[in-house]
Amino acid sequence: MEKNKLIIYKNSDGNIIVDAIYKDETLWLSQKGMSKVFNVGVPAISKHLKNIFAENELDKNSVVSKMEITAPDEKNYNTEVYSLDAIIAVGYRINSKKATEFRIWATKVLKEYMIKGFVLNDERFINGNKYDAKYFDELLERIKTIRVSERMAYQKITDLFIATATDYNPKSEEAYTFFKIVQNKLHYAISGHTAAELIYSRANSDKEHMGLTNWKNSPDGLIYKYDVVIAKNYLNEEEMNNLKDLTNMFLVFAEDEAKQRHVMTMKDWINATDDLLKFRRKEVLNNSGSISHKEAVEKAEKEYEKFRVIQDQKYISSMDEFYNKYLNESKGDK
Repeated sequence: MEKNKLIIYKNSDGNIIVDAIYKDETLWLSQKGMSKVFNVGVPAISKHLKNIFAENELDKNSVVSKMEITAPDEKNYNTEVYSLDAIIAVGYRINSKKATEFRIWATKVLKEYMIKGFVLNDERFINGNKYDAKYFDELLERIKTIRVSERMAYQKITDLFIATATDYNPKSEEAYTFFKIVQNKLHYAISGHTAAELIYSRANSDKEHMGLTNWKNSPDGLIYKYDVVIAKNYLNEEEMNNLKDLTNMFLVFAEDEAKQRHVMTMKDWINATDDLLKFRRKEVLNNSGSISHKEAVEKAEKEYEKFRVIQDQKYISSMDEFYNKYLNESKGDK
């Protein structure tokens, strides 16, 4: 394991904030580094640290260390640094939201180090901000694993984005918006509808299976309310095949990008999605559609309440079949 490994910390906006130091199975920052993370002056950081130690919230000897840090003038300076416990303690006194964001990132980094010995996302050579060759080797392996997996097409696409988007943070609003945008672009390309429009236009209590072509317990199991608010469950066979084709195209593209050592962000993936769809001569969605998610869910759930009554009347479970068989055999014995 490499000592004093520098790991770039980026906030949820994707902005590079500071180089954190990995050593002794934890992360370390100087007071100046903490001031950048929490967007306050160094004196404020110093004041909070003094109070934390004075109030015996943390033992100074356990969370403070001296390390050589290379300054912008390329000279090494012996600098006092503080462990993750101290960083988080300071953060919660200044800005709990930013502290939580840093803690989530740090937990992910430490977990990856414990499992693999290095960090996949955000691990770069400091010179020129280039990603390590090891990063791309690992990335290629992940892409190949996704490609041969038995997961559904839409699952492979989300797996791909999570694995390759360097600024992906599952807790961020940006990640949610990103997936919403890409999902709608893909649905629109194969069906002419956004996810919400698909649900709204195809959820129909009068149709077989309420218009669903797939659900959690399909093909013979009961349909539940959570099934009817998932857009992909309404796609027909041709649309699903088109989605599989697009998925393969995305995987080939991602693999080629990794081979060429190209770094992809969420914004890069949105742009690439448009370019790939245009290449396949698909219609590209440039708005949020005519139906909101709320409208779609309300319509689907309303239709489900009507459909549920019909389903309950018609549905015969395996236990019902066993019971009917038992009754028929009992009659035959008489």
